[in-house]
Amino acid sequence: MDDVMQIGAVATRVGLSLRTLRHWDEIGLVTPSERSPGGFRLYTEPDVERLLLVKSMKPLDFPLDQIRELVELITALSADPPPDAAATEDMLKRLGMYRAATDSRIESLRAQLHGLDSLSQNLRSLANTTARRAGPTRRP
Repeated sequence: MDDVMQIGAVATRVGLSLRTLRHWDEIGLVTPSERSPGGFRLYTEPDVERLLLVKSMKPLDFPLDQIRELVELITALSADPPPDAAATEDMLKRLGMYRAATDSRIESLRAQLHGLDSLSQNLRSLANTTARRAGPTRRP
């Protein structure tokens, strides 16, 4: 066995719960490369990298089946040897759709952040104005 980690160590390293790792394994999202003779999940470094990739995609609100497809695309496009030219072209088109969706989500989050920043500034200004108008508080 190469360097492998048990599920507890992996959960701590990637910042996910054991329950999440088990669920992702059960649905085939990220399956550990190995099992011990006793049936324990054993994760390799590429498994950990896939887990981190999936974790980074979760805030983008992609459904799990789309995350699975994107992980499969990334894995296939990173393969050595690469897929044939026709398959690569098809995968790059699908990858482009995910890039467009990701870029759109980034713009949406930027707009949300701008709105929240504006609200925060308005609330701060209101608090400062109200405090100045009220003057110093008097103690009895």
